Amino acid sequence: MSGGTLYTYPDNFRAWKVLIAAEYSGAKIKNAANFVFGETNVSKEFLAKFPSGKVPAFESDDGLCLFESNAIAYYVANDQLRGGKQSSVADCQVLQWLNFADSDILPASCTWVYPCLGIMQFNKTSTERAKEDIKKAMTALNEHLLHHTYLVGERVTLADVVVACTMISLYQNVLDPGFRKPFGNVNRWFTTVVNQPQVKKVVGTVILAEKMAQFDAKKFTEMQKETGAGSGKKDNKKEKKEKPAQQPKQKKEKTPDAEEDEPLVPKEPKKDPMEAVPKGNFDMDDFKRFYSNNDEDKSIPYFWEKFDKENYSIWRCDYKYNDELTMVFMSCNLIGGMFQRLEKLRKYALASVALFGENNASAISGIWVWRGQDLVFELSEDWQIDYSSYAWKKLDPNAAETKDLFTQYFSWTGNDLEGRKFNQGKIYK
Repeated sequence: MSGGTLYTYPDNFRAWKVLIAAEYSGAKIKNAANFVFGETNVSKEFLAKFPSGKVPAFESDDGLCLFESNAIAYYVANDQLRGGKQSSVADCQVLQWLNFADSDILPASCTWVYPCLGIMQFNKTSTERAKEDIKKAMTALNEHLLHHTYLVGERVTLADVVVACTMISLYQNVLDPGFRKPFGNVNRWFTTVVNQPQVKKVVGTVILAEKMAQFDAKKFTEMQKETGAGSGKKDNKKEKKEKPAQQPKQKKEKTPDAEEDEPLVPKEPKKDPMEAVPKGNFDMDDFKRFYSNNDEDKSIPYFWEKFDKENYSIWRCDYKYNDELTMVFMSCNLIGGMFQRLEKLRKYALASVALFGENNASAISGIWVWRGQDLVFELSEDWQIDYSSYAWKKLDPNAAETKDLFTQYFSWTGNDLEGRKFNQGKIYK
């Protein structure tokens, strides 16, 4: 490809993936002039090309418009970065690691690092869980890299570029020598990738953390004032979070250089938390498949046709701390992180959680359906990491208002109770 224009804000690690891929392929990428995040990307002209409003966004010289950084990076990459011209298996392996970065690393990274940078409020439980998530992801990487120089094949691919870019903020801020010591293979691979000329030209020199960064309440308050988010008041909250990503069991706090870790999984298998809850006759998986394969004008009536109101319940959730939400992408990571940490609930529940509004003026709200008539999160401590950050209201399945809300949230339309317009949403299924 010849090149194109990239719409992004400065120091966006997602944009780094694209720019590094361009360095390898020789694609001529220029940054959009006068781009202002929160203004340019919500303009009528921008949304006509990129309806999601997300950045980075890319317009090729021949008019092709793309959003989502991994897709853009793949487009501007050369055959080497995509896994090799002759190997469809390598292509799949590259995509595997791209997904791993977004699901297993990024959510936990945001949960841990953002409070240290003053971007998000700190929550001890969430942070400790995120640390264990990062340990789990790095253990998987370390084992793979024991026998591989790079993630796929014998040369740098997009897999290396994307995973390394996703981990830069970790290595710069919180992965101190004690924490990263057990992961020698990952450390070797990471320093190799970030010191490649093509990578270094885009991100500069990456300095590894000497001391694990900690949450600074003063910095957080100042950051909120600068961005105009929140009032600076803090209640006794069980905070947010996301990203971001995985679900090891809560453990007692350990020093970063501890030689022994508690096991990431329980020694004895747990009983199914839903064992005593009647199964009813609503086939959750059947509806999820139907919803995925049909438009809402068919799937929503199908839901009400099949729904078992005696054994399943419908709930509305509203995030308690909307005044602290800042950037849209961070708020979306918050939603995604909750979904990922509730992985073991997935076979019993479905949900549509939406973000309404825009940067520094947004709200998170959703509609959930699960087996049983009580608040499902209280059945298992593994499901309790995020739920207390939301207000929960059980809805009457016979009420017209409930059916209207279900239609709105699962069609991703309309406004919230404060009149904020739907921005984007995520489906838990």
